[in-house]
Amino acid sequence: MKKQLSEMSLEELWMLFPIILEEHNKDYERWYTEEKDKIVKCIGIQNIRRINHIGSSSVKGLIAKPIIDILLEVNEELDLQWLKDLLKSNGWTLMSASDEGKPHMKIFFNKGYTPKGFADKVYHLHVRYLGDWNELYFRDYLIKHNDVADEYGKLKLSLLPKYKNNRDGYTEAKTDFILKYSNLARKEFGDRYLISD
Repeated sequence: MKKQLSEMSLEELWMLFPIILEEHNKDYERWYTEEKDKIVKCIGIQNIRRINHIGSSSVKGLIAKPIIDILLEVNEELDLQWLKDLLKSNGWTLMSASDEGKPHMKIFFNKGYTPKGFADKVYHLHVRYLGDWNELYFRDYLIKHNDVADEYGKLKLSLLPKYKNNRDGYTEAKTDFILKYSNLARKEFGDRYLISD
């Protein structure tokens, strides 16, 4: 009998769900839009401040894990336990919830991870309060600067042999690159995502 995901160690999960990098899929944008519409219908537009497609799958032409990352920014008045329960009842798995105090709350869900491996479509949902997030700036910078996107793709490919079954190590190894260009993006774009109430 196969173990449930909740019964597996981190190492077992990393073996079952290795890092896979693929050429950009033109369907990523449609997959994002379909899932975004489901999220909006599920929790109500009145509870959402912003919703964005982030991560490498949001950058056309960039090699990426075949995973759609969604940044969902919610109203600060929203009952977070209600949100967690609602998303779980709609097929999302709660992976982590940290520092739920304002303004730094971060809750992470996924969809498409099964005891047999990845489903056909895989999603990561990052829930936060409205903020000036690096992920938005980094995405925009890669979209505008093809040379940097190409460099990022080469970096990811170079890390794959060492970190294929170590997601934390893979993420950490990309951190300096991401911070460098997120900071350059802030200089170039200004405070485009800073919204004050």
